[in-house]
Parts: sequence; structure tokens; C-alpha cells
Amino acid sequence: MLISVQQQDFEVNKIIDQLTQGRSDIGAIVTFTGLVRDLSKEKDLVAMDLEHYPGMTEKSLKSLAESALKKWQIKDLAIIHRVGRLHPTENIVMVVTISAHRKQAFDACEYLMDYLKTQAPFWKKEITRDGEHWVAAKQSDLKATSRWEK
Repeated sequence: MLISVQQQDFEVNKIIDQLTQGRSDIGAIVTFTGLVRDLSKEKDLVAMDLEHYPGMTEKSLKSLAESALKKWQIKDLAIIHRVGRLHPTENIVMVVTISAHRKQAFDACEYLMDYLKTQAPFWKKEITRDGEHWVAAKQSDLKATSRWEK
């Protein structure tokens, strides 16, 4: 399991290689890479500031990862989340799940992203040409998370 909260960018292929090197029990690798995008309710997103509580954030992500490992038959996973000032088109998050079967890997990856969007202790502030504002979880994200509680 690889959990990292970091300022520096990440390389998707290096993370996949790190999880899969020397393994022959893997039939599926599912990845999600999220980018900063300019879909702000305001206009002209210049940047996004991501804040977190060091220590608490990593503990929360580890707990989330352990939950996914218990729910699905996945072999390993990675959660990489960036913090600090990020600009449109930059990587912000990556989730990788590996499994013997694709459905397990897809479901676990989607579960992890749903919870990262709604419950992980990150605070996002959008910086636009017109000012700054904090971003709250969207109703659609909260609804997506609720399906895993059934």
C-alpha cells in the first residue's frame, strides 16, 4: 500500500511500476488521475490551494485504504494526493488499484475516489481573477458516496 500526501507532482507509470514489479498475480490495474480543471462556479480559475493537517490526513487515507482492502479482493493500492498551490491542467490526485479481476479493481478505485472527494481532510480554495473562495463537497459527490453505505 502506497499513501502519499505531497507537494511535488507524480509520475503515473512510476507508481504503477512500483506496485506491480515482480508480480504475476495481477489481472487488472485500474487508475484514476484527477487534474485541476477550470470548472469553477466563478470564472477564470487561476489556481487552487489545497490545505491539510499533516499526520491526520495520512492516517485518514490509510484508514480509507484499509477499508477498501477489506471490502474487495484487491492485491494492492496507491493513493497519491497533492497539496499546496496547483494550477489548471496539473495533477491533483491519483488512485491505483490492482487485482486479479477487473470488477474488484474498478469498484475499489471508484470507492476510494468517492470518499476522497467527500471525507478526506483536505480543504480547497479556488483562486480566480475575481477573488478567492472555499469549495464545499458537491451534492452529487455526497450522493455517490452514500451508495457504498448500503
